[in-house]
Amino acid sequence: MYPFAYLRPSSLAEAAEWLARHPEAKPLAGGMTLLPTLKQRLDAPSHLVDVARLRELQGIELGDTTLRIGAATRHAEVADSAAVRQAAPGLATLAGLIGDAQVRHRGTLGGSVANSDPAADYPAALLALAATVLTDRRRIPADDFFTGLFETALDPGELIVAVEFMRPQRSLYAKQRHPASGYAVAGVFIARHADGAVRVGVTGVGPCAFRWHEAEARLAQRFDAAALQRLALSPAGLNEDRSASADYRAHLVSTLARRAMADLAP
Repeated sequence: MYPFAYLRPSSLAEAAEWLARHPEAKPLAGGMTLLPTLKQRLDAPSHLVDVARLRELQGIELGDTTLRIGAATRHAEVADSAAVRQAAPGLATLAGLIGDAQVRHRGTLGGSVANSDPAADYPAALLALAATVLTDRRRIPADDFFTGLFETALDPGELIVAVEFMRPQRSLYAKQRHPASGYAVAGVFIARHADGAVRVGVTGVGPCAFRWHEAEARLAQRFDAAALQRLALSPAGLNEDRSASADYRAHLVSTLARRAMADLAP
């Protein structure tokens, strides 16, 4: 680990000021990705700006049509929240499937979203639940947020304050877990919204999370598992590694989507 300075701001404004003042600084929340990266000497920030305890980044708020979750909210809090289970049961299920208990009690929603790890769970939920990422500067629709492998629409020094999810009529997340890490080898989040639209977010199989538009079109016409029969995701451009081939990941997505719909449809 390279040497760095540790800063603990007392407000969001102070955190933003320090990040602007130190271009090589990095925000620190749960540290589930950042700290291992530092230990392996793969990154060398000049400062770590600890935002985990900032009041502006906390809390779960249930609105008439939205669910707002602060960026520093930990996965375990999302999984255990009665408000989340009421508004979007699939999101509570997803949070409970992240990593192990230690990770769920340290990792945060904002950190996971900002990292855009190709195997992270939350990005699929953001896409399926038509979420908006709220930062200290602007509002970014989830459809525009994930831009590539570990890449997002965030500008340097821009901080995620909260994520605002649309409350669906029905939602469910299905995942094939990596046996060692708990990351998604493939994950599918399906949500049907009040206007009849169906959104399907996919993670674990490509450079970043994406929507499966062909499945959405089928399910908008017929919301049951039979609508997805003989529908296959193309393996073109999907990830290949020791865990799974692109063909296998494409097959997993189709299988998980059908299993999810078998549980989700009336």
